[in-house]
Amino acid sequence: MSSQPAPISSAARQALEQELSRLRTERDTVASTLRDSDASVGDLADAADELQRANDLRRMDARITDLTTRLDTAGTAGPPRDDRVGVGSTVTVRFTDGSQETFHVGETSVGSDGSLVTVDSPLGRALLGHEPGDTVHYHTPGGSQSAVVVSLGQS
Repeated sequence: MSSQPAPISSAARQALEQELSRLRTERDTVASTLRDSDASVGDLADAADELQRANDLRRMDARITDLTTRLDTAGTAGPPRDDRVGVGSTVTVRFTDGSQETFHVGETSVGSDGSLVTVDSPLGRALLGHEPGDTVHYHTPGGSQSAVVVSLGQS
């Protein structure tokens, strides 16, 4: 596996930039409540609330760092290849129970699109780089799974 960050599409870049902007605004709001709480110690509930806000701030800082690094280091992805599964591909797979589903392979999940499989999901990672006829294996919380790439297209 390459140590270079994977390129991202313009749409994914825009979604990450929007998330980053939202997180920075939320972080500023949470940080201001921490500064205001220095006036009095308060009761245990106040202390627990303060601790929760501090934890939220650390979580947001970590995500902001991750997003900033991703946006700063990733190039822009070109169109997906026609012969192998990549970001932007539409792929039909057949599962071991005989069911067949078509998915769009994307970088980020926006909303609750059931036809989207992200590249950081077990199935998404397994599909990348494969072509029709290939069997892919992946691990889920329910155990090991496999699927066959039936067909490939672009969205």
